[in-house]
Amino acid sequence: MLDLDAYLRRIRYSGELRADESTLAAVHFAHAARIPFENLDILLGRPVRLDLESLQAKMVAAERGGYCFEQNLLFAAVLERFGFSVVSLAARVRYRARRVNPRTHMLLLARCGRSDWIADVGFGLEGLLLPLPLVADRETRQHGRTHRLVREEERWVLQMQSADAWTDLYTFSLEPQLPVDYEMANFYTSTHPDSPFVRNLIVQSLSPESRRFLRNRELTVDDGRSVTRRTIDGDEALLEVLGEQFSLRFPGGTRFPFRDS
Repeated sequence: MLDLDAYLRRIRYSGELRADESTLAAVHFAHAARIPFENLDILLGRPVRLDLESLQAKMVAAERGGYCFEQNLLFAAVLERFGFSVVSLAARVRYRARRVNPRTHMLLLARCGRSDWIADVGFGLEGLLLPLPLVADRETRQHGRTHRLVREEERWVLQMQSADAWTDLYTFSLEPQLPVDYEMANFYTSTHPDSPFVRNLIVQSLSPESRRFLRNRELTVDDGRSVTRRTIDGDEALLEVLGEQFSLRFPGGTRFPFRDS
């Protein structure tokens, strides 16, 4: 069962608990800004479990983060408790892709009155701080980023504006997904030797002030005015960065055996 009070404390939300557009936006923002995107359990050899009890134990009680399946499954349970109708969807990631990817990203369709919204607290660095209305070609500015949804035959594409061009983030259909679909995708994503989450340490956090991205030993911080990068020297320094930059704390001596440089 969802411990809603503990979840709301975790994301520091004390507003209204209603199934309306303003509440959807406020809770989405609070979750996206408080719970980081990360794959550290995979590198530690721990299974990524998708049942609600495990999700709460990790991301709420232990104040950890997670990746798309974990984040959005937890968020779906929260929205349903609020009274939203939620449809779970799957997407093919296109951002920086060099091939056609399998459907290994989870997102949500939240229905509010007569309006449908795309909610996604689990994409990471270039993802959404706020939900998007399921309306083609409507540009939405979100704390330094502009996103839109466009139609592509029977599919939808989430795009981000980059300079004077639009960059595809992922493409999806409105076909509802079942829990078993995510179990399969999660197993591939967390165990396949070619999965980037198996090969790399990836931690990301979003806020109105900055976007922080740690890939292996390189930390990138984008504050909207400039982008800074630095290389983390040593395993203990990496643990310090995880704690200071992402509020992810691990015992001294913890090691993350990523493979790519």
